[in-house]
Amino acid sequence: MIPFFDYRPEIAEISREIDAAIARVLASGRLILGPEVEAFEREWAAWVGARDAVGVASGTDAITLALRAVGIGTEDEVLTVANAGAPTVAAIRATGALPRFVDVDPESLLLDPRGLERARSPRTRCVLPVHLYGRAVPMEPILDFAARHGLAVIEDCAQAHGARPGGRHVGTRGAIGCFSFYPTKNLGALGDGGACVTDDPHLSACLRRLRMYGFDRDRVAHVEGVNSRLDELQAAVLRVKLCHLDERLSRRRALAAAYLSALDGGSVRCPAGSPDPQAHAWHLFVVRPPDRSRAIAALTRQSIGHAIHYEHAAHRMEAYAFLGYRAGDLPVTEDACASVLSLPLYPGLDDRAVAAVASALRDAA
Repeated sequence: MIPFFDYRPEIAEISREIDAAIARVLASGRLILGPEVEAFEREWAAWVGARDAVGVASGTDAITLALRAVGIGTEDEVLTVANAGAPTVAAIRATGALPRFVDVDPESLLLDPRGLERARSPRTRCVLPVHLYGRAVPMEPILDFAARHGLAVIEDCAQAHGARPGGRHVGTRGAIGCFSFYPTKNLGALGDGGACVTDDPHLSACLRRLRMYGFDRDRVAHVEGVNSRLDELQAAVLRVKLCHLDERLSRRRALAAAYLSALDGGSVRCPAGSPDPQAHAWHLFVVRPPDRSRAIAALTRQSIGHAIHYEHAAHRMEAYAFLGYRAGDLPVTEDACASVLSLPLYPGLDDRAVAAVASALRDAA
């Protein structure tokens, strides 16, 4: 069996380091917002290249708090994509704001800047691009559009740890970058976790208030906040794994290159290449076979794990029917959701597994 994702080989390699980190926390007497979180925030900010990082409970919370920090609230509109599942949209709705969807580029499946003006309305206050699958959204046209219209830019980097287009890490171009440390991510905790990064000290202070009831050091709520804190155990584990992240990213890129080589020349559409090898962090390897159902059946027969990211576009989900979108409103997004298929890709995967997956796909096609 080839699982779609398996964290155990990666953990086994660094188990002594993780055991020591956990023991250190248990012996410290601090489990919430202590020295491990403070150290991880410094180390994560330095690795990303941001002035500051603020640890929170999840990637979804990171987006919600980032939106609140820049002043997004009830009935404001946020421009984003519909092919990234529900988390980004759920975060927008948690502020009371409304998502407005922009169709995606047919090759990269990332937000297509050409659709921004058409989606904008007088209530638009923010653009929220999603760096999907590990690929970086080209930010220049988005930043130009936002500057012309006085809009905030928040980056959803939940799937893009390690994507550095032009040598600059995603999440450092907009006002705030939002990361998830869900276990499957390129940097994953042993549970939920997230962080915001920013170069703005005012936004950093605001995020720290918001994540803990609106408190300052006086433990008085100065704004309406929530409880969204990265805990000491997860921070300690993340500190260990961060030391190995560059090596893990290299392995992801090698596995992606092996897939691209094995599937070259066939009928399975592979992710578009990039002249900048650092622009894609390869969180997921997403293909578009000519017949997805047939491909899934072939993988299943050989006990090969797979997934779909994402099968249902947010604008067609029942929960968001009130937004008024109809089938056909986002044709590229809808076509992508009907055809994408995610293959196994994680540091513990071996080269023989890649060959087996590619062979099964070629036979199905």
